[in-house]
Amino acid sequence: MRTIDWVDGAVVIVDQTRLPGEEVYLRLTSVEELVEAIQRLAVRGAPALGVAGALGVALAAQQGGDTAQRVRLLETARPTAVNLSRGARRAAALLPSFDAVLAEALRIRDEEIANSAAMARRGADLVERLCGSSARLLTHCNTGGLAAVVEGTALAVVFELHRRGSLAGVIASETRPLLQGARLTAWELRRAGIPHRLAVDSAGPFLMARKEVDAVILGADRICANGDVVNKIGSYSHALGARAAGIPFICVAPESTVDLATASGHDVEIEDRGAAEVAGGTAPAGTDAVNPAFDVTPAELVTAVVTDERVFSGRADGADGLTVG
Repeated sequence: MRTIDWVDGAVVIVDQTRLPGEEVYLRLTSVEELVEAIQRLAVRGAPALGVAGALGVALAAQQGGDTAQRVRLLETARPTAVNLSRGARRAAALLPSFDAVLAEALRIRDEEIANSAAMARRGADLVERLCGSSARLLTHCNTGGLAAVVEGTALAVVFELHRRGSLAGVIASETRPLLQGARLTAWELRRAGIPHRLAVDSAGPFLMARKEVDAVILGADRICANGDVVNKIGSYSHALGARAAGIPFICVAPESTVDLATASGHDVEIEDRGAAEVAGGTAPAGTDAVNPAFDVTPAELVTAVVTDERVFSGRADGADGLTVG
């Protein structure tokens, strides 16, 4: 199953808002349709968004008209994840040629597929080195094939450990408020036949303290030059819990997620998705809410970052950082 692909002149995606109840594929033929799908999280995850940005430029070239405006719509559809704008810009550099843009977008798709395999190998080697041959892992949000094209980032490591016989089990945090862990990660783990349990987000640090977790492994939407990790809201809490429990906190993301142009997490625009997702249907009418979609985990709380090219700790730009593989 590919989360996102180009089929007969259209972008085809799995509608992640319909999972786990229904496996529905959407055929998107305009940039406007794709942007709407991105904003309502029908397609999400840093690698998948990079592919979406590039394929969206192919749609723009196919549509004609104000191509530049459509590319801007793509680049700004979600501001925090760097892959979306990066994928769009990379493909847009080949405009106005539709054939060249599409070829570049498909190249990005194929790179992400290869990246998942590379991250799986590197990450599994690291987890085995840190945790031994029977690791109990906690993961947050969704980092499987649904967040990429196939396999994924952090969940690709989980799948590889399972294939090697080095995985004792997984705790998936539910990931409030949209429950990507409960809806998507649990769905992918079940399909793969991997033993897993679901936990509310706030249980993670306690489960670590109770020695039910050997390591935390999750993805990233942006990794800053100083090594700060920007990821789904709740990641920072798990990092603090891992530090208190003395267990590894591992981030797995493609090298394309490393943004050396952003000095630190303080410089990242954090998307706020409004009150409805948090307060709607539960709180008294008129209740306001703060709803950041992401948080920033400082580099000093991150044991290691695994990409398709390297494993490092500390600064992503190599200044006072340590490349360990």
